[in-house]
Amino acid sequence: MTVPLLKIGAVLSTMAMVTNWMSQTLPSLVGLNGTRGGTSEKITLFPSPEDGWQIYTSAQAPDGKCICTVVAPAQTTCSRDPRSRQLRQLMEKVQNISQSMEVLDLRTFRDLQYVRNTETLMKVLDTKLRATDSQRSSNAKSFQELKDKMKQLLPLIPVLDQYKSDTKMIVQLKEEVRNLSNVLLLIQEEMGAYDYEELQQRVMILEARLHACMQKLGCGKLTGVSNPITIRASGSRFGSWMTDTMAPSADNRVWYMDGYYKGRRVLEYRSLNDFIKGQNFVQHLLPHPWAGTGHVVYNGSLYYNKYQSNIVVKYHFRSRSVSVQRSLNNAGYNNTFPYSWGGFSDIDFMVDENGLWAVYTTNQNAGNIVVSKIDPITLEILQTWDTGYPKRSAGESFMICGTLYVTNSHLAGAKIYFAYYTNSSTYEYTDIPFHNQYSHISMLDYNPRERVLYTWNNGHQVLYNVTLFHVIKTSGE
Repeated sequence: MTVPLLKIGAVLSTMAMVTNWMSQTLPSLVGLNGTRGGTSEKITLFPSPEDGWQIYTSAQAPDGKCICTVVAPAQTTCSRDPRSRQLRQLMEKVQNISQSMEVLDLRTFRDLQYVRNTETLMKVLDTKLRATDSQRSSNAKSFQELKDKMKQLLPLIPVLDQYKSDTKMIVQLKEEVRNLSNVLLLIQEEMGAYDYEELQQRVMILEARLHACMQKLGCGKLTGVSNPITIRASGSRFGSWMTDTMAPSADNRVWYMDGYYKGRRVLEYRSLNDFIKGQNFVQHLLPHPWAGTGHVVYNGSLYYNKYQSNIVVKYHFRSRSVSVQRSLNNAGYNNTFPYSWGGFSDIDFMVDENGLWAVYTTNQNAGNIVVSKIDPITLEILQTWDTGYPKRSAGESFMICGTLYVTNSHLAGAKIYFAYYTNSSTYEYTDIPFHNQYSHISMLDYNPRERVLYTWNNGHQVLYNVTLFHVIKTSGE
């Protein structure tokens, strides 16, 4: 019989190293309200909201699951503390030890059962030999041989006792390693002990999953609007701000146009964060002044209504020139058919999942809202719908998935009151609450890329999340 020898020296050595490291490191990990190095410096994992994970938009699937988009921490917040690398190495060693001990424990458990059975048989056999030793056997020679073999096995009994003792030590060590792993995990969570490369890989995987999930979300019916999220307070009472709905996810530029008539200055901010801080922007000077606030940026170009005319203009930012301009036939202008707040808001451009739209009114339609699908290259009208809703009774409007949603006022107490479905040329009256925090909305547009509403509310730039009833597309469809 072979008795396995248990070598636990390496385990004890590694555990001693871990204990020594913890004794040196733990004093500096007192916690959020602790001190470091005898000073009163507070340890803060995320010093400011910009450094932590942020959820900036959400949607809801029919099964109730929340679909979210997140902003990962900035790269500068990733710690390269050498203790982080050391902790990870110790974690790996402890995990390896734990796995090895699990394998050893399974193996020795089977051996221990055999050892216990063998020990019992040896003791029984020894008892019987002692009992029959006083009796004279007829076969003295065979008896003597058996007795000699038994004497050779007797030294194994203390070895078996030591084996059982070592087995108990393995069980104790396994429990200690498990406890130590839990302690190291807590330390790792508190230190944020991940290298930047590892964190970046996790972020990339998360982004890929989020984008794949968003791609499965089809168009839906508006069922709710969130409370307002104020991004910035700047400019006059009227204006517009927007992002490019066709830009890739990495392009977060913001365009800002203060005022509702005769304006020509467009500010382009490098990112939303720069817009919030009012820094890092370039200026575009339009060749023709604008009217109203119904402008949109779509695929690198600005679409707007030329002042004191029903001419619509496409201005290309990169070339800083007008690509095309065209008269919107019979469309009212110069406060002929504005929204209820006035402001030369006769012509309102919009973008949704289906492309570029224009909302306006003509004399032939008796002042009712007209919706036209626009070719973004030529500015030609592709198709037109008469909604039957008087434009002067509308506070603002926006398109989502081919449906025009209209608010009943631009003042406090407004709600989304009317919906016109271009896919079926039908309408319905709705009752969707809409919190008008600053009491005077002069611009309201939907962004299909981010699935939020952009508003200009009495000198405040505000966002609203929307809740849509989605139809989830499957891979077979």
